[in-house]
Order: sequence, then structure tokens, then C-alpha cells
Amino acid sequence: MAEGVNILLVDDDEFLLDMYSVKFREAGFALDVASSGKDALEKLKSNTYDVILLDIVMPVMDGLEVLSEIKKNKLAPESIVIVLSNLGQKDDIERGMQGGAHDYIIKAHFTPHEVVEKIRYHLERRSSKARS
Repeated sequence: MAEGVNILLVDDDEFLLDMYSVKFREAGFALDVASSGKDALEKLKSNTYDVILLDIVMPVMDGLEVLSEIKKNKLAPESIVIVLSNLGQKDDIERGMQGGAHDYIIKAHFTPHEVVEKIRYHLERRSSKARS
């Protein structure tokens, strides 16, 4: 299921980008990274991704603003958008989900392996919906 799946990981934390890059590539996913919201929007204008993992807390343009731009400009209509953030309050999660995210993962509560499994779950779900 990972073969041919393109993921965009948007986060300003270099350590996290490196750690997840290794994990996703080991799992067979093709990974592209963006270290800012603006960088992510530029990549979305010229590339398509199956999954977008989006941090909320970033300088200049936060993840919720990126999510709003993605929806408003229909930049990734087929992508599964998952918020991957350390913000874990109920209102943070609600804002992410109301903004159009398909899921909300709190970084501190999930290992990179569990994040990979969550992505596989969403891809499988989308695949089974397409078959029915």
C-alpha cells in the first residue's frame, strides 16, 4: 500500500522532519518536506500528494492558515490532510477538523511508527470507499 504514495510533511522542526523522513521512507512512502506554510503552498501548486501532514505551530503562516488556503484554492482536493501537532486542547482539535482536516494527531501521543500506521489506515479507508 505504501508504494507510489506521495506524502507532504509540513513542519518547521528540522529534527522532526529528519526523524519522520527516515520512518516514512523505511515504510516505502515517497516523502517531500516543507519547512514553512508558504513553502508547502508552493509545493502544492505544482505537485499532488496522497497525504499532507501539517503542523499547526509555525512562524509566519500557521498550519490552520495553510489548511484554509488549501481548501479555499482547491490545492489538494484528493489529498488526505492530517494535522500533526503538539497542540492538543479540545478547541485546537475542533479548529483543525472544522478547517477540513481528516484527522488530528497529537505528536506527543503517537510514535512515528503509529503515525505511519494511521496514514495506512486512512489510505486503506479511501481505497475501500473508492471500490464500493
